[in-house]
This record gives sequence, C-alpha cells and structure tokens, in this order.
Amino acid sequence: MSTHDDAGRGFVPGLVSGMAATAKQLVSPAHTAEYPDVAPELPARSRGVIALIDTNCTSCMLCARECPDWCIYIDSHKEEVPAASEGGRARQRNVLDRFAIDFSLCMYCGICVEVCPFDALFWSPQFEYAETDIRDLLHEKDRLGQWAQEVPAPPELDPAAADPPEVTAANKPSRGRRR
Repeated sequence: MSTHDDAGRGFVPGLVSGMAATAKQLVSPAHTAEYPDVAPELPARSRGVIALIDTNCTSCMLCARECPDWCIYIDSHKEEVPAASEGGRARQRNVLDRFAIDFSLCMYCGICVEVCPFDALFWSPQFEYAETDIRDLLHEKDRLGQWAQEVPAPPELDPAAADPPEVTAANKPSRGRRR
C-alpha cells in the first residue's frame, strides 16, 4: 500500500488535471512587459544605481572602508581654510578629487548608502546603465552626479508619529540646580 494519496488515481486523471491547468493559462491575460518599447512602472523608492552628491562628500572614506567588495575609489587632498575671525587659526578640510564606483564589482548591498553620515550617497531609480565593455562600468563622480538629479525626495513624515527621542529630550524642561 502506498503512502501517497494520488498513487491509486491512475494516468488519465493526472493528464486531465494537467490539461485543465494548461487551458486555464491559455484564457488568462498575459503579463508580458514590453520593456524596450514601454518603460516599466517602478515603485517610488526603487533601487537602481548609486548616485553621488559630491558637494556633500567630505572624503571621510567611511563608504570605501565599509564596502565588502572594495569597489569605491576615493582620492582627495587637504586644503587650508583661512581663519573665520581675527585671532582664530586656519583650518584644513578635505577636497574631493576623485570618487568612482566600479559597478562590475558592486553587489548593490547599499551599505555605502547607509553608512554615509553626510548624505552624499543615494539610491537612484535609474537602472539603464548597461555597457558593452566591462571596463566601462567604472563610473566617476561626474556620471554619479548626473544620477543624483533623479533621486526622488524622501517621503513626507507621518504627522501622527511620535517625536524622535532627540526632540523629546531637547524639549524636556531642565531640572533645577542642586545646592
């Protein structure tokens, strides 16, 4: 005796149920996307390619250090900023010379976007950046900057949401000094 329920049903009922499934698919509408001719409707915050706002980048190298594939290349130099007031001392700041991402190595994990403390990296919905030569997938900061123009604005905050802990702590009345 077999442990399967349909072992005794035979060949014909299985064939009929298979033909019924095929007939059902024949009369249902097609879900084919005519991609090259018709642009797909993507979700509002879909991930496509990583975009860069180079004015926000301070060359902190955090994104390059955290990248598991080591596909981000950053070159910078230090520049002296004169003192803001008399008696102050001059400061130094990093100036971004080169920011490149090798998309032939990138695994699109998004760690670089998440760890950027200065909001210089974003997900752009642009997904058509294929190249015929793999060496052309190394994109420099000018091309990454073009994709930043397509980054959608963040969604509006929920008015019914609770205030963040930082705002709550800042609005808390100060306690009197102890004597």
